[in-house]
Amino acid sequence: MVQGTTSDAGKTTLVAGLGRVLARRGFKVAPFKPQNMALNSAVTAGGGEIGRAQALQAQACGVSPHCDMNPILLKPSSDIGAQVIIHGKAIGMMNAREYHNFKPVALKAVMASYRRLCETFDYVLIEGAGSPAEINLRDGDIANMGFAEAADCPVLLIADIDKGGVFAHLVGTLELLSAAERERVIGFVINKFRGDRSLLQSGLDWLEAKTGKPVIGVLPYWHGLYLDAEDAINTEQEFAAAADTINVVVPALSRISNHTDFDTLRLHPQVDLSFVKAEQAIPAADLIILPGTKNVRSDLQWLRRNGWEPALKRHLRYGGRVLGICGGFQMLGHSVSDPGGVEGAPGESQGFGLLDFETALEAEKCLREINGKLICLPGAPAVSGYEIHCGKTTGPALQHPAVVLADGSSDGVLSADGQIMGTYVHGLFAQPAAARGLLQWAGLIEPDRVDQTQRREDDLNRLADGVEKHLQWEQLFPKKNTEIE
Repeated sequence: MVQGTTSDAGKTTLVAGLGRVLARRGFKVAPFKPQNMALNSAVTAGGGEIGRAQALQAQACGVSPHCDMNPILLKPSSDIGAQVIIHGKAIGMMNAREYHNFKPVALKAVMASYRRLCETFDYVLIEGAGSPAEINLRDGDIANMGFAEAADCPVLLIADIDKGGVFAHLVGTLELLSAAERERVIGFVINKFRGDRSLLQSGLDWLEAKTGKPVIGVLPYWHGLYLDAEDAINTEQEFAAAADTINVVVPALSRISNHTDFDTLRLHPQVDLSFVKAEQAIPAADLIILPGTKNVRSDLQWLRRNGWEPALKRHLRYGGRVLGICGGFQMLGHSVSDPGGVEGAPGESQGFGLLDFETALEAEKCLREINGKLICLPGAPAVSGYEIHCGKTTGPALQHPAVVLADGSSDGVLSADGQIMGTYVHGLFAQPAAARGLLQWAGLIEPDRVDQTQRREDDLNRLADGVEKHLQWEQLFPKKNTEIE
């Protein structure tokens, strides 16, 4: 099990790297995260919902994503409440105290999934959540040491040296564990080291002497390593100096979800992508994208409060394009109603009224992988992705769909003037031909080809090469040393 001293210490990345290494060596490997709290999710072939990080790790391991890889997924819809998803299906909303009381039931689901994976795979690589040293969360823990104790598995502790204070993070985290939990930690990994390794050696020697635990590896800072973010918005970009760059702006909604939809745009040398946070000025753009959200009505208020309604209208008057995805699509209609309180208090909110339809949120969530064609664009480029949404959209605008799916059904809308597009499809830019067509629609005359899927594969292999080089495998896998070598 890989646990971290903090959030974003490198747990997801290390599990992905280990998984790719073991898979390349011929082992059957599966990722596993007992409990994940994230708004970036993925759909499995069986129609279940798991954290996007576990879908990435499954790809690294060369296996199909499965609900057992992330049996508990929490999707926050407010500061105190979240949708609880067990084995891929939502069971309802809970506040923090309700979920705390629910943890014994959740642990049963976690252990059932873990046992099934252990029966099928040679290795199960487990990712913790946040830090095991969160004192207020220790009681009933199922995400870190609570799970490690229940499963009786060894723990590797990783810390990010780029944040500073790496020795304090490691020693302090170890100090806050119980004696039995400290015994379970087999060693440390230091992540994102830059510079001359020899200058770090005195600190590593001190750390090993202080704790009695080995440093199993020091991983470098990999510049330009682009892997799907678990939750936090990644704003890093690579740009070539190009005269034909277009500006794409995305509001960083308070409950933004599946912002990995825009990873292709982050990687594209002709796209300047900006995430605009609360109270920031809204820059001029060629394309504004309204992203998915876990709370559509609340984020409609957020947009209005931050000046987006007049900005959208001004943008369209000057010929700009607007794309709405999932919850952002729903916002483009006349209204969004939530009679059953699926995402918050029951009620109805006025949409932006840019497309002629209405949306009613429903308890039953649509979860499916999709394949189809963007028939609203020249050449009808192929598109593939997935749908994750609560709600049904109806109205005259749907007579002009953006996508026709492989089963003959249609999705989304393209406005009569061609300026506004909406769709429920996540992963819209993942296919190179679809990305090219969408960027041409947005105003880029000759878009370069960017293949996000191939880039992910290349970066997973690059990551695995580094993990192989910088970790002490004989310390990490002492019981299967001969096999691993």
